[in-house]
Amino acid sequence: MPQPAIRIASATPADAALVLRFIRKLAEYERLAHTVVATEDGLREVLSGEHPQAEVLLAYADDVPVGFALFFHNFSTFMGRHGLYLEDLFVEPAFRGSGIGKALLVELARIAVSRGCARMEWAVLDWNEPAIGFYKRLGAVAMDEWTVFRLTGEPLAQLARNEPG
Repeated sequence: MPQPAIRIASATPADAALVLRFIRKLAEYERLAHTVVATEDGLREVLSGEHPQAEVLLAYADDVPVGFALFFHNFSTFMGRHGLYLEDLFVEPAFRGSGIGKALLVELARIAVSRGCARMEWAVLDWNEPAIGFYKRLGAVAMDEWTVFRLTGEPLAQLARNEPG
């Protein structure tokens, strides 16, 4: 099978439906489809404005959308500089292994370097061995000594109200 012509483009608010479609496909792959509450309108708002809350790269193979990367800036107090956080990366299964995931990460690295980011980070589910292997081959290092914590829903609301848990 010949390699497709790969093109990476920045999403606009008009791409919200496509972005949501990819988010749902990623959630299905990660066995988390039941947790997706994102909407087109919400994504359109997030992607809008002079300083959007998140940015998205779309990957095209022969002009067919086949993947995306959603990212935003975070900050490292130890480095005293901002970084780039990759929230989601997804490539359609039929196009995995064709260089599209790498092309998305290459473009993200270029963005990070051009914006003066100190680092680029992301999380991966511990069972996703294909992704872990892919990231390690690119030179990424697992931060195994760190544990991610999360507050959502009622526990988040309780803390905001300063109520005992």
